[in-house]
Amino acid sequence: MGVLKSAGALVLVLAIISILAINAMANKNCNSTSSTSTVPGINFNHTAGDFWGAYRHKNATDQGSKKIVVGGSENWHFGFNYTDWAIKNGPFYLNDTLVFKYDPPNDTTFPHSVYLLPNLWSYQNCDLKRAKKIGEVTAGAGEGFEFVLKRWQPHFFACGERNGFHCKVGLMKFTVWPLVRWFN
Repeated sequence: MGVLKSAGALVLVLAIISILAINAMANKNCNSTSSTSTVPGINFNHTAGDFWGAYRHKNATDQGSKKIVVGGSENWHFGFNYTDWAIKNGPFYLNDTLVFKYDPPNDTTFPHSVYLLPNLWSYQNCDLKRAKKIGEVTAGAGEGFEFVLKRWQPHFFACGERNGFHCKVGLMKFTVWPLVRWFN
């Protein structure tokens, strides 16, 4: 039993390191505003009262949160790699809104839903036993439904239809850990 706990702890540590590494890669596009900066992307030309000025991300001056359609123009459907989408479209910030759009069930499409999974293990295994359904099969129609990233924690999303088949085989899962947005 102790070996399983150690293995679980190791997987959790590796997952956290991976998420932080992905966020670091996403933040690589910081702009340098000082010609004397020796570290790309860092502004060393700030006033004494502006401690955080040296560490501002290029999007730090964006006023307010963003609305992001999950999957972009692909929306939420079977067979699209949402993990890849999340990596390419990050970073995500606290108070950003994820918009899930998908067709309501009909004769030509399978129904979709959205679940928030409680932990990394449930996410990896597409285990919906303790997951919370946040989007019913009809919720994604029209303008879709919105989920606001209100907590600084990992959020594990998945489609729960067909007992997790869409999550397991259809790549309909992704995770985000929203960052804090620093304002001027």
